[in-house]
Amino acid sequence: MAIAEINTQPEVLEAVIIRFVGDSGDGMQLTGTQFSGTSAMFGNDVATFPNYPAEIRAPQGSLYGVSGFQVHIGSVEISTPGDEVDLLVAMNPAGLKTNLHAVKPGHTIIVDTDSFSKKNLDKAQYATNPLEDGSLDNYRVIEVAMTSLTKEALKDIEGLDNKSITRTKNMFALGMVYWMYDRTLDHTINFFKTKFKSKPRIIEANTKVLNTGFYYAETLELIPNSYVISPAKMNAGTYRIIMGNTAIAWGFLAAAEKTGLDLFLGSYPITPASDILHELAKHKHFGVKALQAEDEIAGITSAIGASFAGDLAITTTSGPGLALKGEALGLAMMIEMPLVVVNVQRGGPSTGLPTKTEQSDLLQAMYGRNGESPVIVIAAGSPASCFDFAYEACRLTLEHMTPVVLLSDGYIANGSGPWKIRTVDEMPDIKNHILTKAYDEWHPYDRDEDTLARKWAIPGTPGLEHRVGGLEKDKVSGNVSYVPENHEYMIKIRAEKIQRVQNNIPDLDIEFAQEGDLLVIGWGGTYGSLHSAVKQMSEQGFDNVGFAHFNYLNPMPKNTRDVLERFKKVVVCELNNGQFAHILRSYFPNIEIDQFNKIQGLPFNNSELTQKFKQMIA
Repeated sequence: MAIAEINTQPEVLEAVIIRFVGDSGDGMQLTGTQFSGTSAMFGNDVATFPNYPAEIRAPQGSLYGVSGFQVHIGSVEISTPGDEVDLLVAMNPAGLKTNLHAVKPGHTIIVDTDSFSKKNLDKAQYATNPLEDGSLDNYRVIEVAMTSLTKEALKDIEGLDNKSITRTKNMFALGMVYWMYDRTLDHTINFFKTKFKSKPRIIEANTKVLNTGFYYAETLELIPNSYVISPAKMNAGTYRIIMGNTAIAWGFLAAAEKTGLDLFLGSYPITPASDILHELAKHKHFGVKALQAEDEIAGITSAIGASFAGDLAITTTSGPGLALKGEALGLAMMIEMPLVVVNVQRGGPSTGLPTKTEQSDLLQAMYGRNGESPVIVIAAGSPASCFDFAYEACRLTLEHMTPVVLLSDGYIANGSGPWKIRTVDEMPDIKNHILTKAYDEWHPYDRDEDTLARKWAIPGTPGLEHRVGGLEKDKVSGNVSYVPENHEYMIKIRAEKIQRVQNNIPDLDIEFAQEGDLLVIGWGGTYGSLHSAVKQMSEQGFDNVGFAHFNYLNPMPKNTRDVLERFKKVVVCELNNGQFAHILRSYFPNIEIDQFNKIQGLPFNNSELTQKFKQMIA
């Protein structure tokens, strides 16, 4: 019987999902980020999902201290970081135990055998060693003494302590994965040279370990051939990989540049929104004024003051911070000043799950203020679209002279994807209502006939002196008024002003089937998951399923009722207990609306979505 010839030719794949896991000090976020960046430079479509513990340094080797980074790359459209993984790199037993369920049977696991000590196995609550007890027989396991090989590679470099040497083992793993998927090392080596330019030994050590891992993988019989993922076909242009929080910051920078206004950010650090503050603080050369306030209330009130003075004013937070900002947000609505409040949602309630994702702040954004206090509410749908909706939030707040709440979430804020770079000239125009001089019979609450927006009178402009404050004001002069009819008028005019925003936002689009048996509805950061699931259904022959995704939540697009009525069944999919479904039912009580919810601190995956949709159709 002839011996089969080993295939040494690379296997071409459309897409691959890789997850790096280990202790929070093992550098998994850096490893995943470098692989993502290298793949993007190659031309692959990319989506990522970092997943890390809330503790700054969780107990080493513990199950709840595992830090992970998942990346999905492909030559085809990539909408999500993916579900089941093709390759799991586990730096310790805890990482293996908490992530083994995600690995496809028959696919590859790389483990650092040096970490599978009795002590670490006990921390991970293993009764026996999974590398020896047969529990991994359904997988292709590559056992590598990564820590030992790293130390051996660096034994001749002087001046490195044991901790510094051990910390580079993540680069050994990255080098192996680079070889497996036919990636170049150049991007990461250039990163070392920039990041550690004042530490030549660190550059040398990381570069050497990266190369060692790369060439070690080449010698393994368990990996007889590498894999090739060709560049994706994307619209012409210049792209970069961008995280959602960075995209939000850049959207604000673009809006400030377009309007010619100074950008003011008043914020208090909070996970997962802090990176927006960090990013904007880097750009003082663009005229950014970034204030790290002493608390959440000071953050928003300083932004209100900056808005009153004529700046494009922003404040950023997460759910607990939005609760503290509620009274001041009502003040900004009352005095009708432009202000953007960013809420990067996380798991709640209370401190909840600070590093996990959720969509549970929608009702808070809509109604979480005393009195009749409507504001515009919009939501970004992907890391790249965070740029567009940060810009759009600025446009709407300036053109309608009322606060805008921009919702993001931990999933898209920390995730990343390709973003096509545009110039400010390519961005839509933004109007504002700034008065540069007084006119005859000017009153503070004169309103635009179309939008009902009042004029923006900047302090210090002769003839435009006026009062602002939280007490109800006369509908014309702005002076304090306790007249019952005036109060009712002002309540209704402020509500009508929000409703008229419908005239300044696009209609709701339907993807895939334009009418039929089932309409899938989502909002905000679930776009990629839902789009991917309905696309899969369509490719499987379910041509009666449509998909509508909301980015404009208050007010909703004008054609919302028409879209809902085109389908026999409607299901709203949310990472909460049904908040948007509740809102839709209140607006459209005659339309039967089903809901599908997940509240686990994790995004939807394709299999659970498609299973639900098929059940509903059946």
